[in-house]
Amino acid sequence: MNSADEGVNRSDGRSRRWADHRERRRAELVEAVIEAIRELGPEPGIDAVAAHAGVSKPVLYRYFEDKSGLWLAVGRQAATAVVEAIAPAVAAVREERDVVAAAIDAYLTFIEADPHVYRFVVHQRGIARDTDVVADAMDTVASGLARILGDRLRALGLDSGPALPWAYGIVGYVQTVADWWLRQQQPISRTALAEYLTTFLWGGIAGIRTAADTPGGLAVTGR
Repeated sequence: MNSADEGVNRSDGRSRRWADHRERRRAELVEAVIEAIRELGPEPGIDAVAAHAGVSKPVLYRYFEDKSGLWLAVGRQAATAVVEAIAPAVAAVREERDVVAAAIDAYLTFIEADPHVYRFVVHQRGIARDTDVVADAMDTVASGLARILGDRLRALGLDSGPALPWAYGIVGYVQTVADWWLRQQQPISRTALAEYLTTFLWGGIAGIRTAADTPGGLAVTGR
């Protein structure tokens, strides 16, 4: 290997190390901001967030383009945490109704434990108009739920096509009711709310097996 090649390899190695460092630092800053939101409330100013995280605003903006970029990263992390909470809860049960109940209860448990972060993601207004943190977060949660539903449908030998639209429907429905629940300071218990939502949704999901036996239903075809 000649000296030119060695120089290129050293340069590539430095670039990879910097990229790895940058990603680790971004992740650390996002976690620090989430902790700040938990302490300061769902509508913190960027100065207060930076101070609570123990860094300056220039440091934050070294790793994120602007405030909107930082807020979006926080929203994505929160949405990922929701999926990570739902997946093991669903994996632990076998009956289809229990799957629905487990997913809803895991979601409600998450937002009950982290209400400031939830409100921050759903209601944050201090972002650029072309950045939709809520839609981005819902995409993450719905995509994760769709994988879970798709696996269940395939395990039953059914068409997994409905998994994604169903997932978005469930997320939108549960998110809207959960938002009301928090705004009204949880007028009913989480357990009762989860059971109400499960009962309502189950009426549609219980039709999966019936639909598999009807023309144009969910049975897998050769298409």
